[in-house]
Amino acid sequence: MKKAPIYVLVMLLSLGVFTTVQAAEKEKTTEPVEMPAEVRVMLDRLEEIKGMDKSDLERSEKKALRKEVRAIKTQLRTTGNGIYISAGALIIILLLIIIL
Repeated sequence: MKKAPIYVLVMLLSLGVFTTVQAAEKEKTTEPVEMPAEVRVMLDRLEEIKGMDKSDLERSEKKALRKEVRAIKTQLRTTGNGIYISAGALIIILLLIIIL
């Protein structure tokens, strides 16, 4: 029974070593990705709003700009073609894989 903690310690240390080695081996190559025209227009509008001088705007105008920024950001998130998994779902999936 005295060997069990040693095995657990070695296993945990080896997991840490493999992740750092794999992270160091990856080469970062950035390929230029073309953005759709709608996305470019939305990003330009966000930059325009960010560069505005908002000190002379009224409260209602500032509120409208905030709503517009939120709407643009939600649209940009939905245009991403990725699959998002929550942390809870990921844990459940891993547990099911381990059990089965």
